[in-house]
Amino acid sequence: MPSITDSRLLAPSCPALGPAAMVHENPWFTVMDRGGYFTMESPPQVIILPVVDNRAVVMVRVRRPVVADCPLELPAGGFADGEAPHQAAARELAEETGIRIDDPQRFLPQPPVAGSPDRNPLLLHIFRVDLTPDDFLTRGPHDQEIQAVELLDYPRVARLLHQGEIYVAAPMAVLGRHLLGLDASSV
Repeated sequence: MPSITDSRLLAPSCPALGPAAMVHENPWFTVMDRGGYFTMESPPQVIILPVVDNRAVVMVRVRRPVVADCPLELPAGGFADGEAPHQAAARELAEETGIRIDDPQRFLPQPPVAGSPDRNPLLLHIFRVDLTPDDFLTRGPHDQEIQAVELLDYPRVARLLHQGEIYVAAPMAVLGRHLLGLDASSV
């Protein structure tokens, strides 16, 4: 399986900020005091770019009560204990879209992005998975966090990004990089 080796995906890369001491921990994140500089660390995260026929992207409307909205996002989430990055990607894709892909070779690592490099120092693992229209049409149920699973063609994704309808930072970065890498005639 191809991989992108970047130590920032595995642990904070800030040895000069020390000594490091945990000041708070809960099931979702840990706050570290790194020599007077505070960081919030969470378990490794994965984001999936599901591409259908190299013309459209599968996105999810996620219930986000804190912002009183269901924004369009890419499937994403944290790693379960002991999961490899591609396993987390396959599980999150299945949970959030109902699309089950068992072949790990279909999950293609992409260059990572930083969610918030200053205060949350781990980079996001990103995987592109190429899907067929049948993969999308025969999907199973998704979890309750998801309001809807949508298939959006590239021109619509570009319009929604431009209009601010897609506004969550990590999906914007992943989608923007993907669209910028395409032939202009397909967007």
